[in-house]
Amino acid sequence: MPNPKPLMPTSSGPDQANSAVQSALRTLDAEGSGISAIVAALEGSLGSAFAAVVDLILVAKGRVIVTGLGKSGHVARKIAATLASTGTPAFFVHAAEAGHGDLGMITTDDVIIALSWSGEQPEMKNLVNYSSRFAIPMIAVTSNAGSSLGAAARIVLELPRAREACPHNLAPTTSSLMQAAIGDALAIALLEGRGFTALEFANFHPGGKLGAMLKFVRDIMHTGDAIPVKPLGARMSDALVEMSSKGFGCVCIVDTGGEIAGIITDGDLRRHMRPDLMTALVDEVMTRNPRTIPPSMLATEMLDTLNSSKPAVTVLIVAEAKKPVGIVHVHDVLRAGVA
Repeated sequence: MPNPKPLMPTSSGPDQANSAVQSALRTLDAEGSGISAIVAALEGSLGSAFAAVVDLILVAKGRVIVTGLGKSGHVARKIAATLASTGTPAFFVHAAEAGHGDLGMITTDDVIIALSWSGEQPEMKNLVNYSSRFAIPMIAVTSNAGSSLGAAARIVLELPRAREACPHNLAPTTSSLMQAAIGDALAIALLEGRGFTALEFANFHPGGKLGAMLKFVRDIMHTGDAIPVKPLGARMSDALVEMSSKGFGCVCIVDTGGEIAGIITDGDLRRHMRPDLMTALVDEVMTRNPRTIPPSMLATEMLDTLNSSKPAVTVLIVAEAKKPVGIVHVHDVLRAGVA
């Protein structure tokens, strides 16, 4: 049989393209109105409930169990992932699966966050009853505080009603974004409440672009014999050989105790260019008290240091207890995928 011809996208004229853009703008306007409504609500009655939720989770001994169905379930998964990655142990339990054994994942030390825009999903009944039976605090995220879910919850985050971006006001669009937004707001409030640092964040994000951005200087620095080093009292001819062989465009000068006394860079060579430069001592040419960085610094911070240095530098000595333990070039940062 002959192969069917592949379907080709139909060409769209200016009118059709403009129609699509206008549709997108209406969608974003509707969803933006939903976010604005949450902001206004947080400045009112929703604010006290939100603060109570943060306090409840901060003192909880267990984890945060996030649950929902349908689009609310998808948002619940995202909220659980965001909480877990920002210092609040959390995982998702499907509300319908809870009654088929997954309730065993939930302990009396946990806190439940249940998402349902209407608050009237019968599939949540088993989970709601379980919460009540074992006095597990439940937080309802809904647009109807008077719903069965809202009535069963210890705290209700009642989101303001907003029109869906769907022209039929049916497909969860604005409502899903509002649920995700309140989840993000909760995760960041908890992060700040715990004093969760970038270094702790790095422990949970070792892979991908985030992992690269959260590498430490010690992960990318050159060590050992790769570090260009010469002692005080060495001749510039020896220093120049060291600079050339190591390829960093600089040489670190150390005292008799191995502590950093100065650095010689290509710029120093140009500033001190004279006939007898090669026979001069490094002490005469070096820049004293050079800027160094610790191996525990994040690579992103190192990149900021390089970018903000005046005059501009492309390499930094890594030091511990005033002794050189490594060297990092801006190219090392770029190869690590930090920038």
